Amino acid sequence: MSDLSTLELIRDRRGFATLWLNRADKHNAFNGQMIGELVSVLTQLADAGDLRFLLLRGRGRHFSAGADLLWMQQSVQLDLAHNLSDAQALGELMYRLHALPMPTLAVVQGAAFGGAVGLISCCDFAIGAEDAQVCLSEVRIGLAPAVISPFVVAAIGARAARRYALSAERFNGLRARELGLLAEVYPADTLEAAVESWVSNLLLNSPQAMRASKALLQQVDGAAPSPTVRAACEQCIAQIRVSAEGQEGLHAFLHKRPPTWQAVPTEPEPRS
Repeated sequence: MSDLSTLELIRDRRGFATLWLNRADKHNAFNGQMIGELVSVLTQLADAGDLRFLLLRGRGRHFSAGADLLWMQQSVQLDLAHNLSDAQALGELMYRLHALPMPTLAVVQGAAFGGAVGLISCCDFAIGAEDAQVCLSEVRIGLAPAVISPFVVAAIGARAARRYALSAERFNGLRARELGLLAEVYPADTLEAAVESWVSNLLLNSPQAMRASKALLQQVDGAAPSPTVRAACEQCIAQIRVSAEGQEGLHAFLHKRPPTWQAVPTEPEPRS
C-alpha cells in the first residue's frame, strides 16, 4: 500500500501489522483523505487471513488531535447532504474498525480528542501513557460526538459517556484506565517496552482461536449498533453542523474567539 499519504502500514515478519496515523506535523488530525485511506486499508486488512493482529498507533507526540483545522474550515460551507456524506464516511471507518476479524490494539500517547476517542473505543483493547490527554471535545464547538457515541458508550459505559460528552472535560491516561477506555497505562518513557510486551503475549495465542473468540464475543455482547442507530448518529452530526449553534461554534473555533453561548453578562441582573 505504497500509495498512502496520511497512513503507514508496516507488516512485522512475526505475523502482525502496525497501522500508523502518519500526519505528525498535523498531530495526526483527521481529514477526509485520512478517513478514506483508513476505510480502504481496513477493507483490505479484513481479508488478510494471515494477519494475527493489528496495532493502531499515531506518529509523533500525539495519537490524534481530532479534526483537522483546514478540513473543519471546508466543512463550514457544506450543506446538510454533504455533511451527511461526511458523517457516513466517518461511520464507515468506525464500523469497519470495530468489525475487523483479527484483534486490534490501540496505543495512545499525547492527545486523543474527538473522533480519536472513537478509534480507541472501536479497538478490542488499548494501552497508553499515563500523561495522555483524552477529550470528547465536540460540545465546546457546538457539535456532538454522534458517530462515535455507540462505541464510546460500549467502552466506558453510559453514565461516564454522558459525563464526558456533555462536560468536554479532559482526562489523563490514569483516568482513562479507571473508565475502561485503556486497559493499562505506563510512564511515557516505558510505553514502547510495554507495547513489545503486549505483542509478545499476543504472539503466544492461536491466531485462529483469537479470531473465533472475537467473533463469538461480538455476537454475545459486542455486536455493532443496528443500522437504525447508525443512521440516527450520522443524521445527528450532519444536522447539528448546519444548525445555527453548530455554525457559530465552528466559526468561533476557527477564528479563535469564544462562541456566543460563553458570553458573560456585563451587568448583574436586577433582583426581584
